[in-house]
Amino acid sequence: MRVSHGAGTLRLAELYAPVAADLESCRTVLHDELISDQGFISDLCGHVAQFHGKLLRPALLLLTARACGAVRPEHHVLAAVVELVHIATLVHDDVLDEADVRRRAATVNRLWGNERAVLMGDFLISHAFHLCSRLDSQYAAQVIGATTNTICEGEMMQVANRHNLDLRADDYLDIIRRKTAALLGACCLLGAAFAEVDLAGVERMRIFGESLGVAFQIVDDVLDVVGDEAEVGKSLGRDARLGKVTLPLIHYMDGANGEARRVELLALLGTDAPSVRRRLADLLRSAGCVDSALGVATGYVDEARAALQCLPPSPARDSLSAMAEFVLARRL
Repeated sequence: MRVSHGAGTLRLAELYAPVAADLESCRTVLHDELISDQGFISDLCGHVAQFHGKLLRPALLLLTARACGAVRPEHHVLAAVVELVHIATLVHDDVLDEADVRRRAATVNRLWGNERAVLMGDFLISHAFHLCSRLDSQYAAQVIGATTNTICEGEMMQVANRHNLDLRADDYLDIIRRKTAALLGACCLLGAAFAEVDLAGVERMRIFGESLGVAFQIVDDVLDVVGDEAEVGKSLGRDARLGKVTLPLIHYMDGANGEARRVELLALLGTDAPSVRRRLADLLRSAGCVDSALGVATGYVDEARAALQCLPPSPARDSLSAMAEFVLARRL
């Protein structure tokens, strides 16, 4: 499957074509679920609706279902569930990161403060579980519950390791596997499980989603240092300001003159000036750390594609494979 490029980005409409009607059903479920008789809550719901953005997670769930056999009505509900969980994590992340921009719009915390932002994230999580209760099986609720637990563990691990320049690559990968990749893995797992695939097939699809999620977060962390905020559409440079140690920084510390590099990085971390972000980007690029981090991401994309070999050929499988290209193309 050849994926067209427009202005340097993949056209997701082409990737989503096998499940376009199903995504519309997902949007309907989301719209019908996020209703309140309180005007200010409705305003908040309308604002966070902008954060749906690419609908990557619902699309992964639905494409997995289609590639595994068939999309069922339960999949439309589950696609809405994973998007609600995702948006909730974005709202909470923006509070933790003190971010001002998300999807080229002001964040909830920027407009209404941290209290309403935290409560809005809780509201979205609550609605996700409310939707799960509509299904006859408790399996989805159990998977989503375990996944949100894992996400919270990853976030707490990341906060606990701020300014920790001794963080190793394996520990970093464990953090992002929990805080980001777990949800993508759950999307593909649920898509396969509710398409009634055997246990081995469900596990292969979970591996596909998780590997894709690890690659996604590595690229996201690279973009936080070297990306263009106008193109990426959210606040950048927050990782360094908050002392988050990501893979490019770990690779930099693993180079020669470790103590000198430690002093250099400690002087840059925790500073918000744009000139500092540029200095950090130049350091990491010149040392080859941006390319090496993206090389690790490429390895996880290859791992994800290998997991798809258990599926029969289909347009949906082609789209899943092309999603990996989309993850790496986010550097453009």
